[in-house]
Amino acid sequence: MTGLVSRFALIAVLALSACDDNPPAKPAPAKTVQKSPAPTPVVPAPPAVAAASPIAQTINAATFDPAASDPDAHRNLLIRVQTLLDRAHFSPGVIDGRDGTNLTLAIKAFQASRDLPATGEIDKALVDTLTAADGGAVLVDYQITAQDVAGPFSPELPKEDYEAMAQLPAMNYHTPLEMLAERFHMDEALLQLLNPGVDFGAAGTNIVVTAAGADTLDRKVDRIEIDKALGQVRAFDKDGVELAVYPATVGSTERPAPSGEWAVRTLAPAPTYTYDPSRLTFGKPKAKLTIKAGPNNPVGSTWIDLTKDTYGIHGTPDPKLVNKRASHGCVRLTNWDAKELGSAVNKGAKVIFMGAEARVS
Repeated sequence: MTGLVSRFALIAVLALSACDDNPPAKPAPAKTVQKSPAPTPVVPAPPAVAAASPIAQTINAATFDPAASDPDAHRNLLIRVQTLLDRAHFSPGVIDGRDGTNLTLAIKAFQASRDLPATGEIDKALVDTLTAADGGAVLVDYQITAQDVAGPFSPELPKEDYEAMAQLPAMNYHTPLEMLAERFHMDEALLQLLNPGVDFGAAGTNIVVTAAGADTLDRKVDRIEIDKALGQVRAFDKDGVELAVYPATVGSTERPAPSGEWAVRTLAPAPTYTYDPSRLTFGKPKAKLTIKAGPNNPVGSTWIDLTKDTYGIHGTPDPKLVNKRASHGCVRLTNWDAKELGSAVNKGAKVIFMGAEARVS
């Protein structure tokens, strides 16, 4: 999603509207960037001991078997690989136990960083390298707390009913299931599959969740590459070491993202969203509207403001759609990836857009 950024104090909540839908002016071409190999990541301790359920134990022990044909075994390995990539900061997006473009991109990036053939496929060398660096359980037990189910929760509304959204006091999660899935970087369907018949609104219930990454980086981000063709964001430190890779929705052929080199202006960790019909070509409202902050805000829970006016890197209320649908020009990440990047990015960090959009609006 995209947004017009108002002038604001650093301590204020940022007000946004959708990104300018006019093609941006073309600045000077981006400089050639040398990619340095990433070091072995610092992996946070899992939040609990390995889950006791039989399916969790099977997934925690999943290995690569080239002769395997069982779809459940393949799904189990995908869950393990996705979670380990997430913890290594090579984000597969939503952990869902499925093959897909975002997983392929994450695997390729990880393989390249470890001097493995960048095939994008799961093989023995990939699994061995991931597990040698991080042998911890990928599924753990978690007890739902009273705070988890207390809310407040917001009603679910049609995605572009901006007028109804503007009437809400906040854009909170809709259900405890949605909140828990996002906390553990999971698809809601996978969380339900691993916990059949569970009432996610019942405090005291034990569930199985992924031991996902910690949403933090151990060094500051000084340069960001945004690959419009691949739908990928890459973060580097001041020495050119690659710290993290994320799947992203980047503009569209109708409403392209900028080109060339820009910079990070500031960070808004709880942005509001302003719909301004005088600047936009999508949506139906006739008057200017402000939608309150929250994880289901149209720009998610984090906004990284760029020096290209009206453009930013931000979260989304629909994490499973990242790099699957077009945006209105800005760079859309999952909420947790946007939070991780925002927590580590330096003000003034270079932001380099490269390639051209391949996705049609």
